Amino acid sequence: MEHTIDERLAQLAARKERALHAGSERAIERQHSRGKMTARERIDYLLDEGSFQELDMLARSRMPGLSADERPYTDGVITGFGTIDGRRVCLFSQDPTVNGGSLGEVFGEKIHKVMDLAASIGVPMIGINDGGGARVQEGVVGLHYYGGIFRRNVATSGVVPQVSVIMGSCAGGAVYSPAITDFVFMVQGTSHMFITGPDVVKTVTGEDVTLEELGGAMSHATKSGVATFVSADEKSCLDEVRYLLSFLPSNNLEEPALAVSGDDPERETPELVGLMPASPNQPYDMKRVITAVVDDGEYLEVHSHWAMSITCGFARIDGRVVGIVGNQPAVLAGVLDIDSSEKAARFVRTCDAFNIPLVTFVDVPGFMPGTDQEYGGIIRHGAKLLYAYCEATVPRVQVITRKAYGGAYVVMNSKSIGADLAYAWPSAELAVMGPQGAVEILYRRELAAAPDPAARRAELVEEYTERFATPYIAAERGYVDDVISPADTRKVLARSLAMLASKREELPHRKHGNVPL
Repeated sequence: MEHTIDERLAQLAARKERALHAGSERAIERQHSRGKMTARERIDYLLDEGSFQELDMLARSRMPGLSADERPYTDGVITGFGTIDGRRVCLFSQDPTVNGGSLGEVFGEKIHKVMDLAASIGVPMIGINDGGGARVQEGVVGLHYYGGIFRRNVATSGVVPQVSVIMGSCAGGAVYSPAITDFVFMVQGTSHMFITGPDVVKTVTGEDVTLEELGGAMSHATKSGVATFVSADEKSCLDEVRYLLSFLPSNNLEEPALAVSGDDPERETPELVGLMPASPNQPYDMKRVITAVVDDGEYLEVHSHWAMSITCGFARIDGRVVGIVGNQPAVLAGVLDIDSSEKAARFVRTCDAFNIPLVTFVDVPGFMPGTDQEYGGIIRHGAKLLYAYCEATVPRVQVITRKAYGGAYVVMNSKSIGADLAYAWPSAELAVMGPQGAVEILYRRELAAAPDPAARRAELVEEYTERFATPYIAAERGYVDDVISPADTRKVLARSLAMLASKREELPHRKHGNVPL
């Protein structure tokens, strides 16, 4: 029987209408009652209005023996491409109102296709996760397609930015895809990630833990470090995704976009002159330094709730995107420990992969002492940060604000491991260790024999500080390129980054290095 074009268009419209409303009204109401948007609402909110082009809208399960109603269109995931602030992106959004958002053969094929598209055209890949894991009735097929997702995550790591947005359940093997991606967003109260749920944990270990305690957003933001960003609700989460992408290039062959700012690159920062406390043992907030020198004070911190003795994030200086790493004296004196070393190493490698220059602010008293750190592998984890800086070929600038002691100073992007330019404030203290510890070692016998050990110790500490714990010996030897006033920090950084913009450096040919994982 022949059909007119109008009849064929009517058939197409009917099928697409069914695809648009594949989820039941009850399932959609349940989603809304939990304060969550539907898969399509999330896409519409994230992308520029009217820019979404859906792919595989009419795909459906091929399992035999199922009725048409049991094979809904989309198969539980919406895939396609669109724009964010005019820039192209690919994405998928899991739909828990269709088959519980579980992954089967067609679901997996759709994600594979859109990931391959993102890689081939060099655009960011965004995955919105809210699903029930592998589809049980399809058996090992779902596991096979998860493996294909993981392989594509790895193949495109460092090639295009990969962003995972957790907006519901992400459990079991499904968590490994977000874990491989560059950034993980979670929402308080509605996002959960875990390998095994509370019931299994209680059965196996006897621990009684809630879903939120085990895999909630703040647990992963403060304890595991899995969550890069945490938001109060879904809309603010998607707003943050858009903001993050403004700092990233579309792929590893492009530079981050310049942004015109009315903030004068030659602006002085006199507020930093009086920032440093009189005592070297008093804390201050390194984020005050950062926001003072960057354009318009805008600083997007990553992992802001985890390993807080170091701060990492994105900003702009004279319109140029920079990745900033800074010890945080307000938390544990800015010491490097297992978590902070790993956090900073991950961030440095991300910036290097996507051509983002690195600015490092140094105030580090050393590595965290203690058996828990040694047994936990502080040597190996600290080496990750060292490795990341040594491997980075992007422009690298160091600013030493106060303490720069021992091996921790070397690890924090020193000239000896390849920083292009290094500056120090007059308050900088570059030494093997702090004056107090050095005096106890160098003058142990003299102090023991002194009639007034306390007074003699104070004299020796002052003498050691004047002789060694200053930036001037390092400046004499060229280990720092200049000692600058804190008020000049912004303009010195702006000039330095402009000069380094054409830097090109190639690593030796090799399959890959062996990071101390």
